[in-house]
Amino acid sequence: MSLREEIELLCLNAKSAATTLALTDTETKNRAILKIAEVLEGSADEIISANQKDLDAARENGIPTAMIDRLSLSEGRIRGICDSLRELALLDDPVGKGESWTRPSGIEISKIRVPLGVVAIIYEARPNVTVDSAALCLKTGNAVVLRGGKEAINTNTVIVSLMKEALEACGINPYAVGLIHSVERESANILMTMRGYIDVLIPRGGKGLIKSVTENATVPVIETGAGNCHLYVDESADIEMAIKIAINAKCSRPSVCNAIETMLVHASVAPKFLPEFAKAAEEYGVEIRGCAKTKVLIPTATPAEEEDYATEYNDYILAVKVVNTVSEAIDHINRYSTAHSEAIVTQSDDVAKKFLDEVNSAAVYVNASTRFTDGGEFGFGAEIGISTQKLHVRGPMGLPALTTEKYLIKGNGSIR
Repeated sequence: MSLREEIELLCLNAKSAATTLALTDTETKNRAILKIAEVLEGSADEIISANQKDLDAARENGIPTAMIDRLSLSEGRIRGICDSLRELALLDDPVGKGESWTRPSGIEISKIRVPLGVVAIIYEARPNVTVDSAALCLKTGNAVVLRGGKEAINTNTVIVSLMKEALEACGINPYAVGLIHSVERESANILMTMRGYIDVLIPRGGKGLIKSVTENATVPVIETGAGNCHLYVDESADIEMAIKIAINAKCSRPSVCNAIETMLVHASVAPKFLPEFAKAAEEYGVEIRGCAKTKVLIPTATPAEEEDYATEYNDYILAVKVVNTVSEAIDHINRYSTAHSEAIVTQSDDVAKKFLDEVNSAAVYVNASTRFTDGGEFGFGAEIGISTQKLHVRGPMGLPALTTEKYLIKGNGSIR
């Protein structure tokens, strides 16, 4: 069997499973999610053993530290994943929810939420995405086809096997969760072209992955993840607050998509703010790449190139630029941003409103860290990703984002 035939069969089985899963009641779906948590937690040693193989290979291949962090699983992280599954089981199921109305013609119209069908996920070295994606799709009655990165293939294989075991125990077709075992680039390319099987494809990863999917996919795509995020420190900013927010946004977990990659600072506060920030950032080993004005105030900074302002580092590296106005900051953001998350620190209501109105990103903050762009932090529970496009969803994608609308119309011999 060729690789294309193998993937086509996997997608065909997923489509068949999606048909019955769409009709599965909420109680059964929740029971399966809780069973997955139970099985994964009880198999932590097996998962960690597989994960260690991936970590050893990653280190041998010189994978960056930030990627190693994303790849790593421990008992604590597995416990956290399982706790998230239990929280997911408590959330409302959007499937079947809706509204109804009657028209003058006498027809009764109901608009309800239904599953998308088969969701494909292409992602990189984050085995937690394997569990999150499968569970979110299960909760919303969707089958899922997973294509993880080669860095996590051993971990993902064990996790998916365990999830299938849990599904079977709950009477759910195990083909509702499928994993492509091939780590060849061609396997991702084939999945992108599975029209008729895949209803939507969600890439989760860096700029390169997103670009590859959006340029080559022939199935509908939701762009997620790429996060060239910005923080602007305004002339009216509280310096202590700005440093606290900047350090959190860059250093709390630099490998994630809601961490800032560029900081813009108003010229009037730069002489006070930048040296203090540099001192605080030094404790984390942050490399600052700055404009000429930044270099004067932070002598240890590396000169920034044009490319630095367009880069998602996912590391302890920060591009810095001194600007003269909030308009200049907004123009810079709208030029270089991936439309993920941007923040301003200011004490001016007028400046804050201008920033909120004119920055064209999915999440825009005033006096808060970009690290809040997360389904859990927004109160949605778990998320399938963070959409940086405008159709059909934008920002953190909770359960409703994995459903679509269906109209049900009843008449009594009604004609037009």
